[in-house]
Amino acid sequence: MRHFRVHPENPQLRLINQAVTIIRSGGVVIYPTDSCYALGCEIGNKSAMERIRRIRELGDDHNFTLICRDLSELSSYARVDNQVFRRLKSLTPGPYTFILEASREVPRRLQHPKRKSIGLRVPEHPIAQALLEALDGPMMSVTLALPGEVEPLADPEEIMMQLGKRVDLLIDGGWGGYEPSTVIDLTDTLPRVVRRGVGDPTVVEG
Repeated sequence: MRHFRVHPENPQLRLINQAVTIIRSGGVVIYPTDSCYALGCEIGNKSAMERIRRIRELGDDHNFTLICRDLSELSSYARVDNQVFRRLKSLTPGPYTFILEASREVPRRLQHPKRKSIGLRVPEHPIAQALLEALDGPMMSVTLALPGEVEPLADPEEIMMQLGKRVDLLIDGGWGGYEPSTVIDLTDTLPRVVRRGVGDPTVVEG
């Protein structure tokens, strides 16, 4: 595994561009978000997604999250009405993952197999934003939590020790968080908090 130490507030463009080259060549990367570290790969890269599934020991029913730089890419992947869009706009970028109805253009392997939904997130972390900007498109991603563990891995040294031979790159932005994003289901009439995390869940409760 390659190891890039990237400034958490002013990411070095040279390293970000090298990371994008690795992603586009089918690599699996670990990168920081505004909640915790995550595993990511190029959207639609089936072999990279399968590698992530093996690392996390995930079943086929586990939804990957579509990580976007902003909401401009939303219409290509999700179907939302004006009310849902306004809610998304008010909460992005930030530590929230939204479950939305997948559009017809989304390949089946990217959807939840039963619900035809897709998870979407717009992170606020400067490194994640720089990565998405240079990639010029979204990534598929999941939280960096090892099988059987409740909390995500936060220490870059431990990440290297645990996963050094199983991923292609660690984008090291320093210590990460111990909580994942808050997950909000927006596929029904009323929003529902599916997982409580870093984002304040009361924004959709009550």
